Amino acid sequence: CSRPQKVCLCPFLPIHPLKVSTCLYIIQHPAEESRVLRTVPLLAACLPPDKCKILVGRRFSEDRYPELATVCRNPNTLILYPGAEATNLEEVAVMPSSPSVMIIIDGTWSQAKDIFYKNSLFRLPKQVQLKTNISSQYVIRTQPTNTCLSTLECAAVALTIMEKNKSIQETILRPLQALCSFQLQHGAQIHHSKEHLLKNGLYDKPMPKNKRKLRRMELLVNNVKI
Repeated sequence: CSRPQKVCLCPFLPIHPLKVSTCLYIIQHPAEESRVLRTVPLLAACLPPDKCKILVGRRFSEDRYPELATVCRNPNTLILYPGAEATNLEEVAVMPSSPSVMIIIDGTWSQAKDIFYKNSLFRLPKQVQLKTNISSQYVIRTQPTNTCLSTLECAAVALTIMEKNKSIQETILRPLQALCSFQLQHGAQIHHSKEHLLKNGLYDKPMPKNKRKLRRMELLVNNVKI
């Protein structure tokens, strides 16, 4: 896990990489590389190297990333990105020919949105989303809403659905739970979502002057899906 021994997460990782048929392509925003408490390295440690490929960048052209372009054009590829055009993954997973590749964008919501809409390759695969009401266990990082999940959690839920194996989710979430536990023991605080803070009058930062951002906060308070 490459962490100091007293907070080592290796005992919480699977002894052997999980056997899965689905290959994940993690498209990681460069800003995520510098974050100390990121979840993608834990995800990669749970899976075989050929089943979890990480590409770092903001722009992905067909010329520079021919392998990714081929993957995006494959009819068995999905991209996990919620929205009006997205199909619930549970509906896709029951089809006779199950998808074999999933693309997940790793970054803040604004970073992920920028990557998704400014790279035409990512509009080629079938767009899917998770229909789940589970709350994030990544409690040491602030999420926009109560049901927003980290990249590792999204991958864990998605793989469980696609592989039809509930133990996958438990195995992948174990190191994340240990990470949060260690950080809380060493002085970290539980981070409630922006949605929770706004609804309970606990948001102590200046309200944004940008009208678009202010409108998004109003939608969070009023339970409007964004």
